[in-house]
Amino acid sequence: MSNASRGHLAMLVFSALVAGSFSLGSMIANEIAPAALNAARFAIAAVVIGIVAMVTHGLRRQQFRAPWRFVLLGGLFAGYFVLMFYGLKTAKPVSAAAVFTLTPVLSGIAGWFLLRQVTTPRMALALAIGGAGALWVIFQADWASFRAFQFGQGETIYFWGCAAHAIYTPLVRKLNRGEPAVVFTFGMLVAGTAILLVFGWSDIRATNWLELPLMVWIGLGYLAICASSATFVLLQFATLHLPSAKVMAYTYLTPSWVIVWEIALGRPAPAAMILVGIMMTVVALVMLLEEDARPAQAKV
Repeated sequence: MSNASRGHLAMLVFSALVAGSFSLGSMIANEIAPAALNAARFAIAAVVIGIVAMVTHGLRRQQFRAPWRFVLLGGLFAGYFVLMFYGLKTAKPVSAAAVFTLTPVLSGIAGWFLLRQVTTPRMALALAIGGAGALWVIFQADWASFRAFQFGQGETIYFWGCAAHAIYTPLVRKLNRGEPAVVFTFGMLVAGTAILLVFGWSDIRATNWLELPLMVWIGLGYLAICASSATFVLLQFATLHLPSAKVMAYTYLTPSWVIVWEIALGRPAPAAMILVGIMMTVVALVMLLEEDARPAQAKV
């Protein structure tokens, strides 16, 4: 399996794990302040990834040269998560999910400015099909719901979070200096934790940690281990082997994975028309995979 294929597999798993954070995160969103939740999430993830990094590659001083890189990346990713939760305080889930589908396009733009990565016509078509399919799923195949979409304050806040996420993706490739993905992730998490501790200190102190419901700890555990530790490594690996637009194209699968999660949690299955949108996202990914599979033409 080529590194590009491994990158696609990493993002497939990434999209499934991220989808779980929407389903489980919504169950605890009103129980704890966003800054406090994400500070704990980053801290736990940093410990887990740090242990993995020590066991697999070891942690050496030379791996953390130019620490400003980790501060920049940690700040961007911490900012994304905090802005997401602040946005969801007022934004409707449907509207917020629609904003999230803008991330691949934003990432493609950031990839061009930072890395001069060019989006081919085929890739652009795939992104368009995937985006349309994701919106079809998000709005439950209801044209009236799509027309009623309003871009309010919460959506605006979340949009800037998605912009931070989109910039983060090409920056990983630009700033990585040969460090293994897990080591690079550890540096980013430590920096992100420090930023969140400073930013959210008042919320952290105000949170009665011992009185939090059990579901909050279960959700926090999933967010820290599966939706943070694992996904950060997967994202770091994929961004080193795939163009930014392709990496973020997998966000189109998130609404479909959310449906799988909702069914697994005992909620009703979606209407048959929703499957049209799911198939469109699959077609988009197949187009991207076929583009990678094409052999390079020999130079004459």
